[in-house]
Amino acid sequence: MAFYQISNEQISIQVDSMGAELKSLKKKDTDTEYMWEGDPAYWKRTSPVLFPLVGSLREGSFLLDGKRYPMGQHGFARDLEFRVKSEAANEIWFYLESDAQTLEKYPYAFLLELGYELQESTVIVKWKVTNPADGELYFSIGGHPAFCCPLQKGEEQEDYRIWFDVKEQVITGVIENGLMTAGQAAYPLEDGCLRVTEHLFDHDALVIEHGQVHKVALVKPDGTHYLTVSFDAPLFGVWSPPGKKAPFVCIEPWYGRCDAVDFAGTWQQREWGQCLSAGQCFEASYQISV
Repeated sequence: MAFYQISNEQISIQVDSMGAELKSLKKKDTDTEYMWEGDPAYWKRTSPVLFPLVGSLREGSFLLDGKRYPMGQHGFARDLEFRVKSEAANEIWFYLESDAQTLEKYPYAFLLELGYELQESTVIVKWKVTNPADGELYFSIGGHPAFCCPLQKGEEQEDYRIWFDVKEQVITGVIENGLMTAGQAAYPLEDGCLRVTEHLFDHDALVIEHGQVHKVALVKPDGTHYLTVSFDAPLFGVWSPPGKKAPFVCIEPWYGRCDAVDFAGTWQQREWGQCLSAGQCFEASYQISV
């Protein structure tokens, strides 16, 4: 495990090789930290990559070619050591390859690459998944970055808001015990904003599907947008641990999600899953601007 730091004139970031996890994002002129610190009293992680699974599996396992494979929530990449592929002044890339241990629990060969590029006051988080095998590769991938909310000590989280790039409402799925139900919930917005109330996440993450939104911001009590996440992902989650008044909010672009409560299909049939033919490469990214 090692920490790597890159910076430009406006921002600096720090990345842990364990999970290639973004641990710090600071503005240089104010020395303001935007990433959650990872206090295990609330949540021990900061910005894990979710691969090859986003969310939870029904019964904690998936079915592939007649065999069941156990897998915990959000997959295993976040708990593995990545190697550095390249490092420059404003960009760094890490990689993780399948091996005997991963093949036992996930029988697909893969190359996962995770990059961070700095452009002015923006971090571009980049993913590449390559299929080096002869057959198809099925997977999901997602981000789970946690941002300080409130940003300053002494402020109340309930005075903060979440802004979406739509005006009237967002429609979310409803999760029970980590699985997606058939229900939906509508959240009316005021000037595109949803207030961060104590009970907003009582039923787990707000899961917003079907490309409804592509830009989400955290908003200070004075109305200033202090952090914005932009993405092309077809769905995403907004989350903070329920019932803890945890001082952070996660904005999570996803290419995949948890199983439905009644899902009885195979790994290949999971909703929002990704598929690569032999030799193909999947590429996606999202941006964090401060």
